[in-house]
Amino acid sequence: MGFRMKVEGPETIELGIENILTVEFETDTPNDSNARSTDLGTSLIVKGKILTAVDGEEADSTIKLAQWSLVPGERVDCYRKVTIDVIAASQIVRQINLPNAFVVDYTEEYGDTEGVGTFYLHMKQKKDKMVSIKLEGGFQE
Repeated sequence: MGFRMKVEGPETIELGIENILTVEFETDTPNDSNARSTDLGTSLIVKGKILTAVDGEEADSTIKLAQWSLVPGERVDCYRKVTIDVIAASQIVRQINLPNAFVVDYTEEYGDTEGVGTFYLHMKQKKDKMVSIKLEGGFQE
């Protein structure tokens, strides 16, 4: 299984199978509700590797994720379109589209034994744009 992520905004950020380790999609409603709540939230959590550019190849886009995480909420470009493809057996089994995602948390960790760093990206969909989320699957690659 592998993952691809594309973030579209003022610039395009693309991470591929070699970068992304895990993806979590979460839908959250209040736990104290006795009926389906209108207070719905959606999170997308992506964990992966920071890769080193070798032999003249272009560096990975994780630096652009870090820069996006620093964009303040007052700026319109803090919201970006995120597409995640979940791939198994050369087929996209799930495609997740958050058209107005923003960064909740972003962290990077580095170690002296691994030789590469890791990142953690927690995104949410803008609350008033929840109906714009698309979950699709079963595509042939």
